[in-house]
Amino acid sequence: MPNIIKSDSEYKQWLTDLKLRIRQSQLKAAIKVNSELINLYWSIGKDIIEKQENSKWGDQLIPQLSRDLKQEFPDMKGFSISNLKYIRQWYLFYNEMSIIGQQAVGQLTKQAVSQSENVKSQQVVDRIQIVQQLVAQIPWGHNLRIISNCKSMDEALFYVQKTIENGWSRSILEIHIKQDEYKRSGKSLTNFKRTLPDVHSDLAQETLKDPYNFDFITLTEGYKERELENALTENITRFLLELGAGFAYVGKQYPLHVGNQDFYIDLLFYHLKLRCYVVIELKATDFIPEYAGKLSFYLSAVNDLLKHPSDNPTIGLLICKSKNQIIAEYALNNVNHPIGISEYELTKIFPKDFEGSLPTIEEIEEELEREEE
Repeated sequence: MPNIIKSDSEYKQWLTDLKLRIRQSQLKAAIKVNSELINLYWSIGKDIIEKQENSKWGDQLIPQLSRDLKQEFPDMKGFSISNLKYIRQWYLFYNEMSIIGQQAVGQLTKQAVSQSENVKSQQVVDRIQIVQQLVAQIPWGHNLRIISNCKSMDEALFYVQKTIENGWSRSILEIHIKQDEYKRSGKSLTNFKRTLPDVHSDLAQETLKDPYNFDFITLTEGYKERELENALTENITRFLLELGAGFAYVGKQYPLHVGNQDFYIDLLFYHLKLRCYVVIELKATDFIPEYAGKLSFYLSAVNDLLKHPSDNPTIGLLICKSKNQIIAEYALNNVNHPIGISEYELTKIFPKDFEGSLPTIEEIEEELEREEE
């Protein structure tokens, strides 16, 4: 007897929807479990700090606590001496400002504590509560990587928020920290404040970096723009990772037919969050004002030929070997299209004859054979 339910289209659709709901429930459960664990660690860190400060136990507290908790919860990880020390360090990292603020207020309680000081104290408490809510949204391993590599709370929270927004794995997070994205994000020289609406301007500014790190490619001395472009597109996954979340690759040397002539954009992207095309021009030389004019021309053409009525205005990004800040600012003053100007870093440069100086596979094999003899 045929299985009529399994082949029924209504059943198939219901089953698909049910599977999606189950997966979403599993994801929510995993997030909930992680959140509960991080909040538990937060409370343990708080208790350890308070007990060490207000008791005579001192350095003996953590080893003893580790033994007792592991004995009571043998199947539960996270109660080793080293992890309890990490929990203490992690809690302190985010609470130093709170502790300092509370000590300052405590010293003033003998005097008339002004309303402004009470307000400041409450602001500190409110911020710490927000911090706790944020760090509870990422795994413990991510939390440890962040506090181990960041020098300030603002830097740490930058990576916490980026991890939440983009779903970074631990390895991807480490790449962004290693490349110092905190210091580069939103630093591109732009005219966005003048050429874009406020909300769109702020998001667009935050999307660009300066400088861009191209150390994932290797070039020889005297390379041309086309070589740089080819190297980036051959490593498009790493290039997209460097550009940041939201960039979708459209093509290289993208053709535009204007006035019976053909023009070619170096790289064309579409940004999913900004809802607009992004034209990237690569220059293996220092910035000169003419580059801004040419890019502005491309933006006009893309807005006319490619942009959908529902899209936001196309954005241009010039990535140059270097730029003079004052010259770049002057160049953007009278440009009415949104353009950003950034530099790039590329340390893997080899002499032109470097490849020829390396032994061939045949030469290596012959040398190995001689050694065996």
